[in-house]
Amino acid sequence: MTSRLREIRKSKGLTLAEVAARCTPATTAVTIGRLETGTRQLTVPWIEKLATALEVEPRQLIAQESDSTIPVAAQLTAEGAQALTAPLSLHPPVPMPGAIGLIIRDSQGDYRAGDHLWLEQLQPERFGEAINTDVLVPRPVGRFVFGRLVATDQGRLQILPLKPGSRQTVVAEAPWIARAHHLIRQL
Repeated sequence: MTSRLREIRKSKGLTLAEVAARCTPATTAVTIGRLETGTRQLTVPWIEKLATALEVEPRQLIAQESDSTIPVAAQLTAEGAQALTAPLSLHPPVPMPGAIGLIIRDSQGDYRAGDHLWLEQLQPERFGEAINTDVLVPRPVGRFVFGRLVATDQGRLQILPLKPGSRQTVVAEAPWIARAHHLIRQL
């Protein structure tokens, strides 16, 4: 079994210590390093713990023969395009379980026509996690509201539309919301 732990950690710009601190319970940078190099076995409990810490699906941590990757040529920093010190690869995004999509037909706010959004569906007890993010909210009779969730108050959601000059929308008792998670854009 070949691990992608190191390349995923580096692609997210995290250090060994940062990943170790994100684990529950926290572990050490040395342990993460051993898991990356294979000197410590990457078991199912470790895969689950690391996937949560890195905010990826567990299956993304294990390389498959059929996986497609893109070799990274350089990285863009404040000083400009820089050579890599070690080889890296990019992996295509994998949708999270229960994800739903939104197609942008007309440009609005930061979104361009042709963009696709992958959204994470949240139940009412998790609405607070989506404050200050863009969300899709269902309304009666098959309608929806999309915009920035600015507040939740006693089951009422306050949504700022993406169009300048538009008025805030208040939605009461939404059964679920979906927050923007991945933006897929053709250049």
